[in-house]
Amino acid sequence: MKKIVLLLLMCSLFPGIHAQNYKELFDKATQCEKMDSLVQAEKYYREALKLEPTNAHNCMIFANLGRLQYRMHKIDDALDSYNFALNMAPLTVPILMDRASLLFEMGLTDRAYVDCCTVLDVNKNNAKALFLRAYLQAGRHNYKEAKEDYKRLLELEPESVSGRLGLAILYQQEQDFKNSLELLNKLIVEYPNDAELYVIRAGVEKEIFQLDVALIDLDKAISLSPTSANAYMLRGEILLAQKKKEMARSSFEKAIDLGIPRSELMQQLKESK
Repeated sequence: MKKIVLLLLMCSLFPGIHAQNYKELFDKATQCEKMDSLVQAEKYYREALKLEPTNAHNCMIFANLGRLQYRMHKIDDALDSYNFALNMAPLTVPILMDRASLLFEMGLTDRAYVDCCTVLDVNKNNAKALFLRAYLQAGRHNYKEAKEDYKRLLELEPESVSGRLGLAILYQQEQDFKNSLELLNKLIVEYPNDAELYVIRAGVEKEIFQLDVALIDLDKAISLSPTSANAYMLRGEILLAQKKKEMARSSFEKAIDLGIPRSELMQQLKESK
């Protein structure tokens, strides 16, 4: 009993002992995370939270937990961690953007949009928030607002590939094919080995009935990336439009082999018989 009393007295005389343990746990967790020992890192972070549940630095711990839980594919846990972090520091831009990206990936696009707006209220020049909000606005068919965000992004980062590509796709959605092709042509000159750019340009060419030109782009895309399911699917659609049913069906089957669900192409397969 006497030993227990002495131990309690020592703890009261040296309150920094808990803070030191907290810091040690935090340091161990971050080191484990750097070494990809994610399970052990999560364990240390949780021990630190349990040791000092009211520590102001717990906001950082929850944010770190969210990041590593995402890497571990513990998506719901990651979202909970980001929520806890933002409850403590609601206007922390990096955490807001991490949560927005996660919400977008989860299909919770309305909530992702709100986080992007909050970020831009804090910092109107945040490029990541501008890009994601523009993409989300385009998905809502709010093309005017999406275009404003893309153009703002390109004012800040004129060479942004994602910004220029997003704007090109937006122009396509608005049926402004001239401006869409202009942006895509410039991107392909700069990045001639990017297969996806050829697929996207072929999609625009298909809409303006330049079918033979679109097929040339798709052949190029497939030569650069033989596993591009989207290239084979689009090629099948164009060949079907040209009444080349056997070749179209072969492209559709290849797209299915590469990962496109057969259910998505049932109608095309039926039409290409």
